[in-house]
Amino acid sequence: MTNRVLAIAAVAWIAAASWAVHAQQPGDGPRYTGDTLVRPVDYREWTFLAAGLGMTYEPENTAAQPRQLFTNVFVNPSSYRGFLQSGTWPNGTVFILEIRASASEGSINKGGHFQAGIVGMEAHVKDSRFPDGWAFFNFGAPGGALRDATAPLAPAQAARCVECHTKNGAVERTFVQFYPTLIETAKRMGTYKQ
Repeated sequence: MTNRVLAIAAVAWIAAASWAVHAQQPGDGPRYTGDTLVRPVDYREWTFLAAGLGMTYEPENTAAQPRQLFTNVFVNPSSYRGFLQSGTWPNGTVFILEIRASASEGSINKGGHFQAGIVGMEAHVKDSRFPDGWAFFNFGAPGGALRDATAPLAPAQAARCVECHTKNGAVERTFVQFYPTLIETAKRMGTYKQ
């Protein structure tokens, strides 16, 4: 009888420990290996926020036009649902910025641009493990391959990102002004900054 009680207690302890670990990390939140963020392989199943073509933060260049790139922004579904409830991003939010080449000649296309291969990928993560609660990651690698995991940008590298996102982000450090389906939610919740 004593062995049976011990076995039941051990199973209960393991179940409680397992629940505590899962409760700390949402199923679709950031995944780390040590200090590196693991690139989510299923991000294309996440909530799609917006796409841009040729967007840049630099002044217009009157010389040669740079190649126009598509940018697609995805966010993990649990954070999207959290935003709809509060107008802010919960801890564990992961944004993926997928950068794709654009093409204009292909198949039956006679004008305009369509998306082509991936040329880069970045992540913006809200996580209390970082000193100011947010971090930037770049999964790009020389030769165009994507890394499976990457460390956050060093403070000197991230300074420009932090400055721009802090100054120009419509909600917290995020560009909700470019996510048309979320603007009204942020305004209604009083979290939108012009």
